[in-house]
Amino acid sequence: MAGRIVFRDRIDAGERLGAELGARGAPPGGAIVCGIPRGGVVVAAEVARALGLPLRAVVARKVGAPGHEELAVGAVGPEAVAVLDEQLLRRLGASERWTEEALARARQEVAARVAGFPGVLTAEDASGAHVIVVDDGVATGSTAAAVGRWLGHAGAAHRMLALPVGPPDTLEELRADYDEVLTLSTPAGFMAVGQFYERFTQTTDDEVRRLLTG
Repeated sequence: MAGRIVFRDRIDAGERLGAELGARGAPPGGAIVCGIPRGGVVVAAEVARALGLPLRAVVARKVGAPGHEELAVGAVGPEAVAVLDEQLLRRLGASERWTEEALARARQEVAARVAGFPGVLTAEDASGAHVIVVDDGVATGSTAAAVGRWLGHAGAAHRMLALPVGPPDTLEELRADYDEVLTLSTPAGFMAVGQFYERFTQTTDDEVRRLLTG
């Protein structure tokens, strides 16, 4: 879907995304909805509720650029699967040592989050399943790409990425790691996910745990 939508909050985004997915027909039996923590789990909880499907978390961690943590140069997903923007790393002058150390830190953070959250999707869960991956939006798409790549390694039968918002060029690139990509809004002039939400406060770990155990 094209155009510009501003969501009230992540719950509103999840309700709209769930309604759109529901209108497309019931997912196959055994489908699983997975949110990328933290904010993606809030959106995914509404999608899972709308579709009557189980909710899980699938953990990935962005790798920020040297001196500019908000600029993603890649991401690490489950089981240490990594996605890197080699061209951007070269342009920034990132050394091989810096990259290895940044990946090691991201892998440690992913492992800690996997241990700290209930209901984390495992490779065994994903194998042969229709998996719907949900986030609150994408900018560079590195975390979503890492998750999609891991799902491919895990043997998921169908990998769907469902998002409230994202830039068209990123979404096109993500099709390499997913069988299907659905986005409610693909606006021009995209700068950051938060600009398409009236309320975009940080989601806490406690809120993620509550949703995953609810």
